[in-house]
Amino acid sequence: MSAEAADREAATSSRPCTPPQTSWFEFVLEEALLEQHLQKPSPDPPPVQLIVQFLEQASKPSVNEQNQVQPPPDNKRNRILKLLALKVAAHLKWDLDVLEKSLSVPVLNMLLNELLCISKVPPGTKHVDVDLSSLPPTTAMAILLYNRWAIRTIVQSSFPVKQVKPGPPQLNVMNQMQQEKELTENILKVLKEQAADSILVLEGALKLNKDLYVHTIRTLDLLAMEPGMVNGETESSTAGLKISAEEIQCQVCYDLGAIYFQQGSTNVAVHEKAKEKFFKTKELIAKNGSSSLHFTIDEERLAGYCQACEVLTSSSDDASQQATPYSQIHSCMKSGNYQDLVKIFLEDNLTLRLPEQFRQSVLRELFQKAQQGNDALDEVCFKVCVCNTVCDVLQGRTIDIQFCQLFLKPSKEKIDFLLEVCSGSINLEDASEALKRKMAAFLKNLCLGMEDLQFVFMISSHELFIKLLKDDERKLLIDQMRKRSPRINLCTKPVTSFYDIPASASVNIGQLEHQLILSVDPWRIRQILIELHGMTSERQFWTISNKWEVPNVYGNVILGIKDSLTRDLVYILMAKGLHCCAIKDFVHAKQLFAACLELVTEFSPKLRQVMLNEMLLLDIYTHEAGAGASGERPPSDLISRVRGYLEMRVPDIPLRQVVAEECVAFLLNWCENEYLTMQVPLPLVQTNPYVKLGQLLAATCKELPGPKESRRTAKDLWEVVVQICSVSNQHKRGNDGRVSLIKHRESTLGIMYRYSLVGSWECSFFFSLQEPLVLTTILSLFVKLHNVREDIVNDIAAEHISIWPSSIPNLQSVDFEAVAVTVKELVSYALTINANNHFWLIIQADIYFATNQYSAALHYYLQAGAVCSDFFNKMVPPDVYTDQVIKRMIKCCSLLNCHTQVAILCQFLREVDYKTAFKALQEQNSHDAMDSYYEYIWDVTILEYLTYLHHKRGETDKRQIAIKAIGQTELNASNPEEVLQLAAQRRKKKFLQAMAKLYF
Repeated sequence: MSAEAADREAATSSRPCTPPQTSWFEFVLEEALLEQHLQKPSPDPPPVQLIVQFLEQASKPSVNEQNQVQPPPDNKRNRILKLLALKVAAHLKWDLDVLEKSLSVPVLNMLLNELLCISKVPPGTKHVDVDLSSLPPTTAMAILLYNRWAIRTIVQSSFPVKQVKPGPPQLNVMNQMQQEKELTENILKVLKEQAADSILVLEGALKLNKDLYVHTIRTLDLLAMEPGMVNGETESSTAGLKISAEEIQCQVCYDLGAIYFQQGSTNVAVHEKAKEKFFKTKELIAKNGSSSLHFTIDEERLAGYCQACEVLTSSSDDASQQATPYSQIHSCMKSGNYQDLVKIFLEDNLTLRLPEQFRQSVLRELFQKAQQGNDALDEVCFKVCVCNTVCDVLQGRTIDIQFCQLFLKPSKEKIDFLLEVCSGSINLEDASEALKRKMAAFLKNLCLGMEDLQFVFMISSHELFIKLLKDDERKLLIDQMRKRSPRINLCTKPVTSFYDIPASASVNIGQLEHQLILSVDPWRIRQILIELHGMTSERQFWTISNKWEVPNVYGNVILGIKDSLTRDLVYILMAKGLHCCAIKDFVHAKQLFAACLELVTEFSPKLRQVMLNEMLLLDIYTHEAGAGASGERPPSDLISRVRGYLEMRVPDIPLRQVVAEECVAFLLNWCENEYLTMQVPLPLVQTNPYVKLGQLLAATCKELPGPKESRRTAKDLWEVVVQICSVSNQHKRGNDGRVSLIKHRESTLGIMYRYSLVGSWECSFFFSLQEPLVLTTILSLFVKLHNVREDIVNDIAAEHISIWPSSIPNLQSVDFEAVAVTVKELVSYALTINANNHFWLIIQADIYFATNQYSAALHYYLQAGAVCSDFFNKMVPPDVYTDQVIKRMIKCCSLLNCHTQVAILCQFLREVDYKTAFKALQEQNSHDAMDSYYEYIWDVTILEYLTYLHHKRGETDKRQIAIKAIGQTELNASNPEEVLQLAAQRRKKKFLQAMAKLYF
């Protein structure tokens, strides 16, 4: 079935209801002029816009005496206007390329529907059910033309379209553009639904193997005559313009190939069909020649399609795959064989077969994969970028900024690979002088841009550099380097090693210290320190870098070591290990800690236990960042070591607070609630505040699924946290003798200070928790504590909030400002753990609502609904969008002056708030889309009020929109309740999706 039925009503309703302005005399004159123009021996091509004018005149709706809009009448005037439009298209030989470039989708759809009508295709008949071989040639050709256009339009709509920069805003123009856009979307929707039928029609056309005929101006005139005047010629096989069977097959194969190729993005097997059709098209063009076709084919585009199909359909063991580098690169990207990928790029630097745009697109794809978390691709990105950069240099193009960014921190490995690429990209024996100069200039500028002389010497001593630069050029470069660093004595000969630089003892010490700062290899650090201590015994080398930080509890013990070399080595190994741990370089941290442990085991049991504790913390971090991130439980050995640390009773061992925090958080994260509540020793609970807090949290989490009356542990946890958040009352006597009250110091009655819980994300207990239930419990506790203050205006909602006490005996003792800050920090952290937890999103939204940030509040309210309803494709659970949440969304919209949104949201309440809705609709200064939102209203009372309001204001256009909305059959009050609920749910979905696009 064609898309005529889908857009006829929309087209009728979207055009202004104005009476026709063309007189009958002008109309007949227009037809005569067109006839004279088309019958010239070699007329200029008539403007395609005539089709638009004729069809617009023919499709204008009429207005009856009751001022009601009526469909266009089927009279002689309109039939002749449509015939004129068909004649213009016939003069253009029905060339879809020309018609598609000049006509919009709605106009071309109307034109082809008129062609179907005049070709006597029964309206309402599915084309797939018609036997083309039994139809007259012109009728079959009309069906083919329509279905070819349908497929081409679907394919064209999938391409990105460059947005035209709008001119000055004009209301009537904008309305017309919006109407045409909606009409196009409606037609595309129908065409896509019928795509499978159109494909079957075209596949059937390939089996016809007979010539067809398309209407000409003469055959259209014959069809327009009275039935008795037609001599039957239009029904014969020779009427119209002959289109050979080969030309039909060529065009149909190309169009089918395009739609199959587009569908291949979701179904790879379809690419085989596309390949078959494109290669068939190629054969037919080679056989018949493109000049003989009535409908031209873009052969460059066809060649691109064929090449893409070859790449996408070739298997990994296909010998033909090795024919082109495109196939090889596609295979490497698909299989992850990046080593061969780099090899292909390196080889292409000599052959230069790959275009620059393709090279850059592959690099962009690699960068995108690397940014998605695949750290192993960083090295591959660098290598491909180097290959591209060297190719750009040889081609005389500017160096890309990405290369400069990747080379900000050069390393020996990077320099080695760069020199390898440079050597492999130029054949010095055959290369031209210009090519050699380009490469020499690149290497020279690279040396001048580097600060580390070691890397400069690596480049300047390379064989390629020596061959490319003459002696005087190398001397000039050395002079430039000497001016930049006058204290360094650079020799003119290539330097093969860093240690060959002649320098004084102080320079050697400085160089060794520089290496000591950069190195993370324990063995190398030890060797450097031995060399340094052999040169001087007066220096304390653990002080040469202010980045080496060791906690004071450890530093006092380490600095007590008598042997200076051992002291430096232990301090530096621990400092570097802690730094690597902080930057999540766990591999090097483990190597450094293991070397330090081996060293201190020989002489200090105390430091040995310290290192065992740090290695335990490192193992916890490593598991959480690795296997733990994917949900894999930690090994039993690690859990046993964590318990052993908490139960450790070795005297005089320096302990870091963070180790205890992370151990308790580790047990909570992996639901070791049984141990924390039942098996942990009582003395440990009494002496370690984190264990006590962990025990209370574990017990509370265990009771959450149970009966509500079991709230003893929740009360204990509540009292502990209230004490932590309390402030002590201190009195101070002023100079005048008066006593003032100060509340700035935290209470010492709590088991720990508040900053120990939420001091910062790097060093606080709560920000080490990752178990959702534990985080939810902590959040609900602080939210409840925030809500109990007397001056609170807007409560914050939270899950399990009912388990906590509803009052505090001494409200003045609680630092509620600190509690509010804690709630904000906790919910922000929780959303980094799981950004799709709708309860946490509601808390964040309530916080923004309470602080008058209404746009941000709406963002999070909508996000909470979106994540639990598949972006509103399902119904939002009622425990998420409660009446309180909806009322807050209403208030947000009202304060943002989005009054139509307010009226629509009033329908979401269990009992529709007509008073608020009517008051909002009365506002004329609304910042939302107003009447374009009327389609989302399902409450008939609100729609009736809108109709009355617009009638009262004299707003005819808006009143018509409201009438159209209220006139939809699915809103009829006589419908079953299921139908009404379905209509409401569908409008809720569309409205919330529109709101989400607005606020996300």
